[in-house]
Amino acid sequence: MKTVTVAHSPDADDIFMFYAIKFGWVSIDDINFENVALDIETLNEKALENIYDITAISFGLYPFIKDEYALLRTAVSFGDGYGPKLIKKRGVKLKRNFKVALSGKYTTNALLFKIYYPEAKIVYKNFLQIEDAVLSGEVDAGVLIHESILTYDETLEVEKELWDIWLELSGGELPLPLGGMGIRRSIPITRAIEYEEILTKAVEVAHKNKEVLSKMLLERNLIRVDEKKLRKYLELYANEESICMSEEQLDGIDRLFELGYEHGFYPSLIKVRDYLVPVEYKDYRFA
Repeated sequence: MKTVTVAHSPDADDIFMFYAIKFGWVSIDDINFENVALDIETLNEKALENIYDITAISFGLYPFIKDEYALLRTAVSFGDGYGPKLIKKRGVKLKRNFKVALSGKYTTNALLFKIYYPEAKIVYKNFLQIEDAVLSGEVDAGVLIHESILTYDETLEVEKELWDIWLELSGGELPLPLGGMGIRRSIPITRAIEYEEILTKAVEVAHKNKEVLSKMLLERNLIRVDEKKLRKYLELYANEESICMSEEQLDGIDRLFELGYEHGFYPSLIKVRDYLVPVEYKDYRFA
């Protein structure tokens, strides 16, 4: 059997969406999907090196890897009225050049943060270390992602929601693009289409069997939060909208790319629909 690496983050929504494959609920006869779990910024950096066949990435990274990876339409995470949170100690007033911890240079939240707070002093940390860095006083503030947005210490408060920053910068109410999936362009098109189909099915099966799969993940200690928080988190980031990107979600990605280009973070402006796996090829070939 051919082994195809599928890299994803260890946060609850990614694990939830991919463990339908890990548990053998969906499969392709001649393919062994090998899961690799790493934090999102490590995955972004590995994508720059073209390491994994299929990999989770921050949408903010994609223009830098567009020549090596196409985008899948499935296993996506968007914010819609919610998202990462800029937190600080309660009662503290932040200066214009406050020191902040972000989860990675190439994350979507880092892109939006840099545009909105150009004078802030940024340090990068693993997302699991950000809350402690704020509590210890090492930094003045930090942007929490993943399950941390539900579990932070009661002595901390939200300075700004990234969702509100997104609304101000984007000028509308498009969903906030956070994480997606890239697939190597070196993979033959027919195979890439097949992989996208099976991954889409995995996310759909996971969504339809949410209670059973959630219980299995909790019993195996694969999740960092309790049952109540897991249910809430999956409602936010592993929901029906994660199965296949909508036109509105694609418009949100285009707006993100426009913002990055307008503020000098990307060398050129791209349109996301030009970089999706070309599923129409299958119809042309077998017509």
